[in-house]
Amino acid sequence: MKVHILDDWFDTLRGLPCFAKLDGHEVTVWTDHVEDIDLLATRLAEAEALVLFRERTKITGQLLARLPNLKLISQRSVYPHIDVPACTANNVVLSSKMPAGSTNYAAAELTWGLVLAAMRQIPAQMASTKAGTWQMGVGKTLHGRRLGLYGYGRIAKAVAGYAKAFGMEVVWWASDAGRARAEADGETVAKRRAVFFAESDVVSVHLRLKPATKGIITAGDLALMREDALFVNTSRAGLIEPGALLDALNAGRPGTAAIDVFDTEPMRDPTDPLLAHPNLICTPHIGFVTEDEFDLQFGDIFDQINAYASGAPTHMINPEVWSAS
Repeated sequence: MKVHILDDWFDTLRGLPCFAKLDGHEVTVWTDHVEDIDLLATRLAEAEALVLFRERTKITGQLLARLPNLKLISQRSVYPHIDVPACTANNVVLSSKMPAGSTNYAAAELTWGLVLAAMRQIPAQMASTKAGTWQMGVGKTLHGRRLGLYGYGRIAKAVAGYAKAFGMEVVWWASDAGRARAEADGETVAKRRAVFFAESDVVSVHLRLKPATKGIITAGDLALMREDALFVNTSRAGLIEPGALLDALNAGRPGTAAIDVFDTEPMRDPTDPLLAHPNLICTPHIGFVTEDEFDLQFGDIFDQINAYASGAPTHMINPEVWSAS
């Protein structure tokens, strides 16, 4: 099959062991990010299978209508960026393996890295040292402080384990069902949402972005945080009410934020007021970007291509397309 891979910004996949699974296919890798539909339609005109890098490119009905040779979209996990009815209308199978029971330790580890970086002022201390000015301030010890985790899922549970190893108290907030599960597991759940934000030294968000969670963290929530508190988001920028994080940092509540996700990605404007904020520590959406995680995820994605090519597609989201064919 003619396989096109979008948004492999650092041309990473060719160097992974799993890339050998595409031997026998004609593979094109695109290493830049394009949003213009005309250019995408031109690039993908001959594509029979399309590989997506998470949610970096939206697949719309307008684009699909201009890809007559496309038979398969192969990706992994949730698919809010894909117009599934349009896939069906254009006879395109969407295969997306939903990871069941596995934990994305890469994302959990980056979360903890950001917590440490912010609380111990690592980026600023490093810059000060390299500039020859030595120490520039005093950080905070994690031991004995309170970590508030919003969302009772696998990644948050891994982060909780790191926090407990560092001697932190862990307090939870989540949906009604999530809080019930946490309590059943013997975890500490905040008495009220307002208490969760007001009394946590660090708040870290671990939710999937879907209609019910879009903007779930409000300006009011952030305003409850203390001036010396830290807000962390390695999940999705859309979980935060638009503009609320920048306004909160400008108001000094919380005092610091550490994020891996932005409303616009890739973020390339150094003058963006959030990116340039002195109280923001950030990374460029690298929560899942490790060799180990890529090899695992794209191994599954390439397996789906081979399954389709062999006449036995797997993990179909719209199996009616295959049935009709």
